[in-house]
Amino acid sequence: MKALILVGGYGTRLRPLTLTQPKPLIEFANKPMVFHQIEALVAAGVDTVILAVSYRAKLLEEEIANQANLWNISVHFSVEQEPLGTAGALSLVKNLLKDEDDKPFLVLNSDIICNFPFRQMIDFHNWHRHEGTIAVTKATEPSKYGVCVFDEKTNKVDRFVEKPPEYVGNNINAGLYVLSSRMLDRISSRPTSMEKEIFPQMAKAGTLYAYILDDFWMDIGQPRDFLTGTRLYLHFLHSNYPEMLNKNRNVRDVMIHDTAQIGEGCIIGPNVVIGSGVEIHDGVCLRDSTILSNTIIHSHSWINHSIIGRKCIIGNWVRIDNVCVIGDDVIVEDELYLNGARVLPHKAISVSVFEPDIIM
Repeated sequence: MKALILVGGYGTRLRPLTLTQPKPLIEFANKPMVFHQIEALVAAGVDTVILAVSYRAKLLEEEIANQANLWNISVHFSVEQEPLGTAGALSLVKNLLKDEDDKPFLVLNSDIICNFPFRQMIDFHNWHRHEGTIAVTKATEPSKYGVCVFDEKTNKVDRFVEKPPEYVGNNINAGLYVLSSRMLDRISSRPTSMEKEIFPQMAKAGTLYAYILDDFWMDIGQPRDFLTGTRLYLHFLHSNYPEMLNKNRNVRDVMIHDTAQIGEGCIIGPNVVIGSGVEIHDGVCLRDSTILSNTIIHSHSWINHSIIGRKCIIGNWVRIDNVCVIGDDVIVEDELYLNGARVLPHKAISVSVFEPDIIM
C-alpha cells in the first residue's frame, strides 16, 4: 500500500525552530514529527511512502533515507519547484499512486499528531467502496476552521462550510485521507486545493465519506498548538502506553530521554519532554515545556509553557514563560526573565524581555 505525506513549505509558523531544521525533522516527543507518521503508516501495512516537499528537501531526504531500511519501506521524494496546492502535489505523483485495480492510498498533512487509526480508516473505506474517506474531528471553536457536514447515519459528506459565522456543526477536516485510485482523474496539474475544490466536488457527487476520530488530535504547526499537542500525546501515552513515560518522577506525563541528566531537587512536569543529551542542573523547575537535544539548563531556572531549541545554554535563576520559543544555539545569561519571546538561533541574550517580542 502507498501513502503520500504533504510536507509543504517553509514552516514559518514554527519559527525560529525551522530556521535551522526543516519542520518534519523538528522533534516532537523525542522523535522527528514525520517519523511518528511514517511509523504509524508502516504499522498499517504501507510499504511505499512518498513525501511532497518544497523546502530543504536534501536534508530531509538524507535523514529519512537513513531510516528507510529499518522501516523496510520504499521512500520517494516529490519536489515542488513552485507551490501547487494540496491537490497539485498529488498531480506530480499520479504515476506512482495510480493503480489498475483501484487500490486505495493514504494522504496526510505533515503537521498532524493523533493516534493515526489508518487501519480502521482503510477498513471503513473498503466497506463503503467510494472515492474517498476523510477523517474528521470535533473542534471546540469550529468557526476557525472549515466544517465538514455529513449524514450521521451513513457518514456520507454533504458539504463543507468555510469558517461558518453560525453554527452548522463542529466536525472539521483532520488532515488524514484514504482515496481510491480513480479519484486521481479529478486532479489537474494546475495549482489546486483538495480542501476547497476536489473534496467539495466529491461531496456533491456523493462519493466522499467521513471517518470520525474518537481520540486526541492536534495540528502542531505552531508553538502554542505544539505544546497543546504534546500535552495530549503524553496523556494518551499515560493511558495506553505508560511504559514510554518516565517512571522515576512523581509527576505524571513526563518523557525524559535515557541520555538526559537530571540534577537534585528538580520539579519536572506535568507535560514535559526532555531530549537526548540534555543537562538539567539542580533545583530547576520545568512545566508544560519541551527541551530539545543537547541543551543545558543551569541551576534554579524556571521554564513554563515554552520550547527550548537544540544546543542552548540557559543560565542560573532564569525564568522563561508564556510560549517562549528559543531557537537553536542560544545563550541566555543568568537571572533574566523572558516573557513570550521568540529568539532567533545563535543569539546571546543579556537583558530581560518583559513583553512578547522577536529577538533577532
